[in-house]
Amino acid sequence: MRKLVLSSFVLAVLLPVASFAEPTSSCTASATEKKLAGAAKTSFMKKCEKDAAAFCDTAAAEKKIYGAAKNSFTKKCVKDAVGAAAS
Repeated sequence: MRKLVLSSFVLAVLLPVASFAEPTSSCTASATEKKLAGAAKTSFMKKCEKDAAAFCDTAAAEKKIYGAAKNSFTKKCVKDAVGAAAS
């Protein structure tokens, strides 16, 4: 079991995040598709959220959005990229 979790963790960290290649796919949906659970899912979600924040900050800069508008834009963008939390 530990080897399975460890290998899932390694795959989740090393594989590129597909959520930005497909705008309709969210981090949560990707984690579900990959059947991640436990530590592997937590690690994947943290990395995916970090990548989404970087992507959204870049998008805000490209659109020349600054200040409070940038914060609002980035917050919504990250929320959309991460998706609804799975129960």
